[in-house]
Amino acid sequence: MTKTLKKTLPIILSLLGVALFTFIAAKAGIHPVMEALGKVGVGGFFLLVLAQLIIDIGLGIAWKASVPQIGFLRLTGARLVRDAAGACLPFSQLGGMVLGVRATLAGRSAQALDGEDLHWPEGVASNLVDITTEVLGQIAFILVAILCLVGHQGAARFIWPLMGGMVLLSLGIAGFIWTQHRGGSMIRKAAMFFGRHIAADWRESLIGNTDIFQARLESLWSRPDRIMMGALSHFICWVGGAAATWIALTLLGAHVGFLSALAIEGVVCGIMSAGFLVPAALGVQEAAYVALGLIFGIDSQISLSLSLLRRGRDILIGIPVLLGWQLVEMSRLRKESGRATSSRDKTVTSVLKKTTTSVMSGSSKKDGSSSRDTEEKDDAAFATAPRIL
Repeated sequence: MTKTLKKTLPIILSLLGVALFTFIAAKAGIHPVMEALGKVGVGGFFLLVLAQLIIDIGLGIAWKASVPQIGFLRLTGARLVRDAAGACLPFSQLGGMVLGVRATLAGRSAQALDGEDLHWPEGVASNLVDITTEVLGQIAFILVAILCLVGHQGAARFIWPLMGGMVLLSLGIAGFIWTQHRGGSMIRKAAMFFGRHIAADWRESLIGNTDIFQARLESLWSRPDRIMMGALSHFICWVGGAAATWIALTLLGAHVGFLSALAIEGVVCGIMSAGFLVPAALGVQEAAYVALGLIFGIDSQISLSLSLLRRGRDILIGIPVLLGWQLVEMSRLRKESGRATSSRDKTVTSVLKKTTTSVMSGSSKKDGSSSRDTEEKDDAAFATAPRIL
């Protein structure tokens, strides 16, 4: 039942998202949306792409602030892959996090700044800490957005549900942080449970890596100043996202203030976080922008155009990022395959040499004994033969 639900739930949510997106697009009208997008132009669109790339660099800085052991370029690339997977692939945000861990360990020489090799304990621990600091910054950002939303007509229907959601999110992130601090015994028990059903060598490796994973988490959380710096950097990046939204609305012809754009972006982020299981937030993002836009007097056509601009920007950045990551993965797999082939060839050659040496040794012994037998028979025949003069 659980396996069936895991397979069917993303499909059901995707279909519901497509239906919601189709309904919003049909209600807004295709021609008004195209006219609004035409106001932005190619130059305006690439301006939004550039703004997002600057924010992505800021996200790499935020990750580096809380995880100083890993290089900035590796963390920034992994963050780009994580976001690209969530925006371009039919995964939920959880799927993007899994690919983010893999991208953190990508490349031929996955090493920390001190030269130590990076394995899954370091990859998972660093991603968990970055996600935690990002959520902490997001909570602060959404609270600021709610304050900016107060006083607008019709805002009450968003404020109270969002406040309740922030309380639940705060409790959830507090439990998540507690698990990272105190969850060592729970992780070991889980490893021991699963270890009963696997080979002895694998069981020892699993338990050993579990201890290393917990040690990596404790090491990262031992510097609360770095954790707070990471959360503050993420908050600044969220504000940067609000600035990008304000620029996009200005290009679309909706003249609203920066605080209004911050309120829209913050509430939309909160709604999208609540619908994190929907792949690429399809339909959820559009509905949130349209509903928030009505509060600030923004037409649904412009709000839908804003959502489409965001998706187009994410796709334009995400597709090259995913292709580049695939090339890196293929290069590493090809190298590992070459190593395995070379090792296998060496093993086969060694076995053949030993076999050939053994066969030749046996043959020489056999030939030597045969010649000695022949010589002994000839001597005996000569001794018993008649002597004829």
